[in-house]
Amino acid sequence: MKVYGHPMSTCTRKVLMTLAETNTPYEFTLVDFAKGEHKQEPHMSRQPFGQVPAIDDDGFKMYESRAISRYINEKVGGALIPSDLRARAVMEQWISVEIANFTGPAMKFVYHYIFQRKQDDATLAAATESLQKALGIMEKQLGSTPFIAGETFTLADICFMPYIDYVMSTPAKELFTPYPHVMAWWNKISERGSWKKATGKA
Repeated sequence: MKVYGHPMSTCTRKVLMTLAETNTPYEFTLVDFAKGEHKQEPHMSRQPFGQVPAIDDDGFKMYESRAISRYINEKVGGALIPSDLRARAVMEQWISVEIANFTGPAMKFVYHYIFQRKQDDATLAAATESLQKALGIMEKQLGSTPFIAGETFTLADICFMPYIDYVMSTPAKELFTPYPHVMAWWNKISERGSWKKATGKA
């Protein structure tokens, strides 16, 4: 399997984490943002939106990190997607929460503090309110289950990880402090060897 992406990309990290968790061998090709390679050929033929990552698995080509992660897990019979119908539905529910209610506001702080794409005060205030609401709901869930979608580590946990990792490098990490179950969960999953491998922290 060939993976085309950038190691600092949140979406690439989801795929790299899934590969590490499932012990799936792969070849990595850097798509250099600084050179604009993500907006040029041959990458535009792999990913028509000019984003990363994309994969080529023996001629089978895909893009979009969450779909790629599902494919990788199912191809190798991994344990990141529950076999039980209802447990799998809960996992999908939390992936939807990540997309719709968490990542948007979280990334406002990442843009502002890390990428230096300055957000105005009103945008950051709205992001703070939205993130606090999401964290409060996550806190309730994680008060009763060890992982975000239940008893086992799943793709739902992976989907949150790159965004939380970056937010924790900004002053917005203080927004997480009032939520001890969220913090305990994050401290636990961020110590996984697969995450350290995926992010180059091993």
